[in-house]
Amino acid sequence: MATATAAAPRPAVITPANSPRHESSDHISRMVARLISAGYAAYLILLLPAAISMAPRMDAWWTPVIVAAVYGSGLLPGALSFRRDTRPMRIASGVAATAFLLAVFSWPLAWNGPPLPSGELLWLATFPGLASLAVVSTWPTWMMFAHLVIGCVTVQIANFAAHEDAPRELLLPEITFAIMFCTLFVGAAVMALRTGRVLDATTDATHAAAAAAAARRARTVERERFDALIHDGVMSTLLAASRQGATPAVSRLATTTLRQLDALRDGRGTQEHFGCEEALSLFRAAATDVDEGVTLHVERLDGAETLTVPAETARALSAALAEALRNSSRHAGEAATRSVEVAVAREGIAVLVADDGRGFDPAAVPAHRLGVSVSINGRMRQLHGGSARIETAPGAGTRVHLAWSSS
Repeated sequence: MATATAAAPRPAVITPANSPRHESSDHISRMVARLISAGYAAYLILLLPAAISMAPRMDAWWTPVIVAAVYGSGLLPGALSFRRDTRPMRIASGVAATAFLLAVFSWPLAWNGPPLPSGELLWLATFPGLASLAVVSTWPTWMMFAHLVIGCVTVQIANFAAHEDAPRELLLPEITFAIMFCTLFVGAAVMALRTGRVLDATTDATHAAAAAAAARRARTVERERFDALIHDGVMSTLLAASRQGATPAVSRLATTTLRQLDALRDGRGTQEHFGCEEALSLFRAAATDVDEGVTLHVERLDGAETLTVPAETARALSAALAEALRNSSRHAGEAATRSVEVAVAREGIAVLVADDGRGFDPAAVPAHRLGVSVSINGRMRQLHGGSARIETAPGAGTRVHLAWSSS
């Protein structure tokens, strides 16, 4: 008898994406950028009259340049937040924060006086926290809070310097209040962004766990397929050869087993689909390989001709059918008669393998016997939409129901 070696099939390796996800954090960053730009737009409308009224006290170049630089850079992140790539948005946010500090530091260089009237604020002193909020997703947290502190301190100093009669003892409380007030909003944005990053990390971990579970399941499925083939083909061939010798039936069984091992090793036919008649031919071949006298009774229901069966599904059904017949031949008794009924419909296939033999008690089957647990139940469980059910009792024969639904 010819021999062949077959390597165990290698399951596809499923690995998670190497690059971390940023969907949630990017979404929050976009929302913050749009909120910041909306704030800059609102402050531009509210404070433009104050900036114009203060312009005569400044060098001629300062007001138009600073207004354009501060508000223009503040409006840019929101506009760029609609792009797929978030890098331009983040760069613009950093530019907006930097432009605000440059505006504050340049104020003493352009200030000419006279002092502002009591009750009128330096317009830059009204939104230092908004400029710091711009870089919540761009700079490290410590840099953002450093920007907040520097911005609040410098604008309050500039505001007090612009008022000749401002009580100097209120400078420190005003700075403290400004820092605390702005920190509430900046801190909330930091926590929102942190939540997004945690969600992204959790999503990455979940996808990695799912991929690892899928890989483990793929390995288990391949091992079960290989175990079933060893039991159905190799062990059955050797057992038949030991009992019957070199008969034509044993030769056919050996040829079929070698062909299955070669197909398993080469991975052929994994993308094939069978039509109704092709699947029925496969079932007939599987049945006659085991018992040449068995007849396949076929019932074609409405839409049966349109059914398409994945190749792996058809092979699994035919292998389970063959194992059910093989078990019947071994254990039902010499006087038992066997039948195979196949019903094909638009939605799927149902197979019944029945005999009127001895039957058995399923609970009494030893754990090391793999014919039912692996070659029938296990094989059908691997199929999406597959199922197997065995009806038997001592002295009552055996009925093996195999089914697959395409829905």
